[in-house]
Amino acid sequence: MTFIKKRKLTQNQTRQIQKNHQSIDDGVLATGVVISHFGKQLDVQTTIPPKTTNSTQTGDVWRCHARTTLPPLTVGDVVGFTTDTTTNTGVIESVLPRTTLIARPDRYHKIKPVASNIAMLVVVFAPLPKPATELIDRYLLISRLSNVNPLLVLNKADLLAEHPTSLKILQEYQSLGKKYHFDVITTSANEQIGLDELRQHIDGKLVIFAGQSGVGKSSLINHLLPHAMQATNIISQNSQLGQHTTTTSRLFAYDPANLDKGGIIDSPGIREYGIWHLQSNDILKGFDELNDLHGQCQFRDCNHSQSAKGCAFWQAVADGKVLSRRVESFNTLVAEANHHPKAKHY
Repeated sequence: MTFIKKRKLTQNQTRQIQKNHQSIDDGVLATGVVISHFGKQLDVQTTIPPKTTNSTQTGDVWRCHARTTLPPLTVGDVVGFTTDTTTNTGVIESVLPRTTLIARPDRYHKIKPVASNIAMLVVVFAPLPKPATELIDRYLLISRLSNVNPLLVLNKADLLAEHPTSLKILQEYQSLGKKYHFDVITTSANEQIGLDELRQHIDGKLVIFAGQSGVGKSSLINHLLPHAMQATNIISQNSQLGQHTTTTSRLFAYDPANLDKGGIIDSPGIREYGIWHLQSNDILKGFDELNDLHGQCQFRDCNHSQSAKGCAFWQAVADGKVLSRRVESFNTLVAEANHHPKAKHY
């Protein structure tokens, strides 16, 4: 695996972090959740006020800086922090252990967290713009590596009749999901179709939305959480490509007064997920049907090209058990990892 530089903590820094964790247990620090990330500044919403002071109450939001002893923080992190009522700012002193973490390497080969403590990655695609199956496959890979459940949502379902290719792609993912235990549903934000089913899947969970620009992620969030008031753009009539509207990572809670009820994270960082820090066996985990065939090729060093002799992947394609585009998608991601390109932007 490509070497990723990680920040090393000194013994003094480690002791300080442990001390700050104890401060949470003792009620010295307030406990909160990072709900917005603005580079060096973060918004933290109080979930448990400190026992020793009345400087903040449940639901209060504080603009905070983080101690340099802490690892990079992200939206969804549960943190301990102090407040200064004079300046109306706070200082994040500690971060609690994460249940899950989606992270990606940046251009400096350092791991950059995208979202933490999430239960589900909601991958949104649509008939228009045409589904980028390689991007969908990339998100399925992210979910598998992060131990997060994927949910595929085809939005703009009212346009399916006009786009038979997109209907075929939907059906292919439905077949994969049925076999490998992930759900694929259809919605239409414009026609308000399937929104109740989507609510049922995400209810009570902290989830992150991802997908190609222009597929209606922000529109879905607006319908699910009207108080979010996400900006939306209309797809260019000329290019038929979406335009990015999200510039800051944010957590939109189902109940703004109670973060324990879950919410939706909308983050631009999920668009830029590079995989050059992964090996082929890591990438294989995102392709369940190919992972089932691991080790069955005639040669151990099989490169899984279409001309490779005795390749179990392509034999499964010939037998009608595996889609050729899934093998091609796997090979594309492996080639990207091997050549260390910069992260793609969609």
